[in-house]
Amino acid sequence: MSMPMPAHAQTVADTPNAITIKNFMFTPMALTIKAGTTVTWKNLDGEPHTVVNDAGMFRSAALDQNDTYQFKFDKPGVYKIFCGIHPNMKATITVQ
Repeated sequence: MSMPMPAHAQTVADTPNAITIKNFMFTPMALTIKAGTTVTWKNLDGEPHTVVNDAGMFRSAALDQNDTYQFKFDKPGVYKIFCGIHPNMKATITVQ
């Protein structure tokens, strides 16, 4: 008799093209994706954070714990990301 497999709840950490915000860091700090891909950020810290593109393409509202933000990258290029509240938090997204 076979046992049914338990359902697996998908988390941001399990999701491709997801970046977690934890311990005042973006993880991963570098991500390579294809044009047309949507990236999801999720704040796991107890402090608010924002997701800001240094070229001014997008800026999230303050994300409280467990809040998410999504952005679709349509054009190839290298996108520098930082937290507007904690500017030492940085990441790079390369779109091919």
